[in-house]
Amino acid sequence: MGIALGKFNLLEVVKRVDFGVYLNGGEEGEILLPKRYVPENCELGDQLNVFVYLDNEERLVATTLAPLVEVGKFAFLEVAWVNQFGAFLNWGLMKDLFVPFGEQKMKMLVGKKYIVYVHVDDESYRIVASAKIDRYLSKENPSYTSGEEVDILIWQKTDLGFKAIIDNKYAGLLYESEIFQPLHVGDVLKAYIKQVREDGKIDLMLQKPGFEKVDDFSKTLLHYIKEHGGRISFTDKSPADVVYNTFGVSKKTFKKGIGDLYKKHLILLQKDAILLVDNRELGIK
Repeated sequence: MGIALGKFNLLEVVKRVDFGVYLNGGEEGEILLPKRYVPENCELGDQLNVFVYLDNEERLVATTLAPLVEVGKFAFLEVAWVNQFGAFLNWGLMKDLFVPFGEQKMKMLVGKKYIVYVHVDDESYRIVASAKIDRYLSKENPSYTSGEEVDILIWQKTDLGFKAIIDNKYAGLLYESEIFQPLHVGDVLKAYIKQVREDGKIDLMLQKPGFEKVDDFSKTLLHYIKEHGGRISFTDKSPADVVYNTFGVSKKTFKKGIGDLYKKHLILLQKDAILLVDNRELGIK
């Protein structure tokens, strides 16, 4: 049985001591779970799901705490302190996560947060983090299809928009002209594959594909107005971010939807509102 360092492992309780319990680490020997993390009514033979890492003396140790990131994953973490060897990040455990100077793109500063990749160093067998993200992104050709939903981590602001890490594996790009909500480095959210280019690069979008079709949105907008008493305080001058946060579409699609309903004589446009045509009869102003 091999131990997955920097990950959760299901291990058996084999010995009880005053300061905790020991777990069966197979070839790695017995691993201490300190007393503060031992569950109530824990018995010999119990299987515990524990996170295994190295303590301050580089010995294997277990915890039931869930760190902010595991080995093999990317995360947005804050620098707790620095010394002559590198920076140390807060990842939710007693021992901070080390980033050697050689793994920093720029000198890390206390209190600042950075996107990093967590891995086990081959030479020292220590869990370390790296800010050199490109090195750890997959170079394989992705097999995504257009419209597929993915999880993303906002990685970097660029002239074109925002770079994102897709499904903890690939790099993708959200174009500035297609973003209708505030985004920040470190944000974790859902997105959709717009296209996978011939060179393997991935374009992303935040709106669900197909929802931007004017006819589909017109129906959604009409239903929304009916659900809100036949009058909504929106116009074609409403801010793009307010439109997106409410309807999940771009300002362009919103305006086309208004135009479509207006041409069909289903709505009336006022200076500060949109009304259903039927509302005249209802006396709504």
